[in-house]
Amino acid sequence: MATATFYIVRPDSPQATAAGFEAYVVFLSQHFARQGAKVYLQCATQQHAEQIAERFWQVEAKDFLGHNLVGEGPKYGTNIEIGHVGVKPSWNRQLAINLADNHTTFAKAFAEVVDFVPNEENAKQRSRERYKLYRQAGYQLQTIEIHYP
Repeated sequence: MATATFYIVRPDSPQATAAGFEAYVVFLSQHFARQGAKVYLQCATQQHAEQIAERFWQVEAKDFLGHNLVGEGPKYGTNIEIGHVGVKPSWNRQLAINLADNHTTFAKAFAEVVDFVPNEENAKQRSRERYKLYRQAGYQLQTIEIHYP
């Protein structure tokens, strides 16, 4: 059964800021990739995808993991591929991390989806709507509060 996990961003956490959230997305992506998952990050726009890709270059050298934008890199890509609404992963991946605020239709191609519940009220409402859509699509749902320094 497909699963969707919503990570809850606490208002007092470092992830409540844009920079802290992006750093957490990099951390989480690398965490899953180190466990052998083929990760796809779904961003809202090409500019957003390029911004997230740039964040992967800003980690310590010892923590660096290869990543690529859709259409770039080796034939079968790296364990972490970054795309945006309107493009598809270049090959089969198991896990998607959704960073596109109001887009879930891409998710049906993945066995596991990660999404987020931000603090801002309008964004929180959109995450509730995505939660309902995943539930209607038959995903097993869970929520996790972020505990990351």
